[in-house]
Amino acid sequence: MSVVVITGGSAGVGRATAEHFAAQGWDVAVLARGADGLDAVVKEVTRLGSRALGLPTDVAIAAEVDAAAERIEQEFGPIDVWVNNAMTTVFAAFADIEPEEFERATHVTYLGCVYGTMAALSRMRARDRGVIVQTGSALAYRGIPLQSAYCGAKHAIRGFTDSLRTELYAEHSHVRVTSVHLPALNTPQFGWCRSKLPKHPQPVPPIYQPELAAQAIWWAAHHRRREVWLGATTAATIIANRWVPGLLDRYLGRTGVKSQQTDEPIGTRPDDLFAPVQGGHGPHGVFDKEAKSKPFRPWVRLANAVVHPWDLVERRT
Repeated sequence: MSVVVITGGSAGVGRATAEHFAAQGWDVAVLARGADGLDAVVKEVTRLGSRALGLPTDVAIAAEVDAAAERIEQEFGPIDVWVNNAMTTVFAAFADIEPEEFERATHVTYLGCVYGTMAALSRMRARDRGVIVQTGSALAYRGIPLQSAYCGAKHAIRGFTDSLRTELYAEHSHVRVTSVHLPALNTPQFGWCRSKLPKHPQPVPPIYQPELAAQAIWWAAHHRRREVWLGATTAATIIANRWVPGLLDRYLGRTGVKSQQTDEPIGTRPDDLFAPVQGGHGPHGVFDKEAKSKPFRPWVRLANAVVHPWDLVERRT
């Protein structure tokens, strides 16, 4: 039986990914902070016929991540795929973010990925096999307003992953690391992220359902690709940023603030920056009416250096 570990797996993309792997018969271990969310995903994975393990873990603490990995291997056996998906953020202008808020978002989103990679690699390297999947974003290439903490973390993950990949090549290792860069998705984060905006935050349209991201992560774990770019909007954003970054700076400066807010006042609500939001949350957020469901067709990066349009190929599962 194959084993997958998913950080941030109790909701959103992580929850959808857990369900997708479970439907394929994999044992699924999920790391997250909230007990309610962990209980919900364990029940769903079990209902789908797979073994499930939910471990309360703060991925910003390296010792907790490593301890979780040790327990998973004791109960399920060797980890085959590790998906770094946990994140948190602050929707706000950079000038309005406190140092401790920026630090926390960075610790969870960036260092959580680093610590997860450390825990997975220390076990996979000894066996000389395994796959580490980094859940990335078009924002790993292109920064946008109101998301300096998130964009900074995703950029850092991309640089860290590139560096690690070169070391694995130098070792002639059969452990593989890949990244899946995602478009705007309908996930619960927009309902519980810390926000200092006057209106309710939203993903920049077009919006897609998280099951599409889960399919992309599954595909990346089973195909030898350096990166997977999910959706034409992700590919277009990355390519445009390569060729006309200054134009994008000005365009996003004019449109990026309004496009990330609905017309509804945000009101008072709990957020997940320093503590989990209570309740069992599924894959979807509140944008089901706007979100698209479509067949999975990833844009796969082939070039290792400069990206050109002819370095992209569209592949079907």
